[in-house]
Amino acid sequence: MAVQKSKVSRSRRGQRRSHDSLTSKTLANDPLTGEVHLRHHMTPDGFFKGRQIIASNIDEE
Repeated sequence: MAVQKSKVSRSRRGQRRSHDSLTSKTLANDPLTGEVHLRHHMTPDGFFKGRQIIASNIDEE
């Protein structure tokens, strides 16, 4: 079992953990529809970069 050689101070421990915090997801707006979606993903309606990639089922109904 690993045993530390010396005590890690609160400051050193905090410096190591400084990058562990969670960040919010990056969102983008579609230029054509104005929908909010994750970056590099298509909108729920099937638009990506202002073009329709997949025909949505909403149009059929």
